[in-house]
Amino acid sequence: MENKKVIGWVLRVAVAGEFIGHGMLALQGKKDWVGWFANFGISDPNTATTLLFWIGVMDVLLAILVLARPVRLALLWMAFWGFWTALIRPLVGVGWLDFVERWANWGAPLALLLLIGWPRNWKEWFS
Repeated sequence: MENKKVIGWVLRVAVAGEFIGHGMLALQGKKDWVGWFANFGISDPNTATTLLFWIGVMDVLLAILVLARPVRLALLWMAFWGFWTALIRPLVGVGWLDFVERWANWGAPLALLLLIGWPRNWKEWFS
């Protein structure tokens, strides 16, 4: 197996693992995460839990997609979402080191996107 394929598979597994892990925690309604919604104007715990559940569903589905076929647009979203969810920590008062610790959450999907190749046109975002 050539080096680029091995690197691609390592990144696919890493990205899937990160999104499955966080997705499962979201599906379980992780208490800290439910509380963080209040910082963004969603103070009802039931609403926050429901939103978190659907975020978890999306994370797990994206993880499965990356394992099956890493679509560029999905990887771009995963890089953005990984950055945002890492950035939430200092925004809710957890601390900047928690943000730094999670750089791989957005770096791995971005690295996989760059390894596959930045799209040259709109159609390639879906391949």
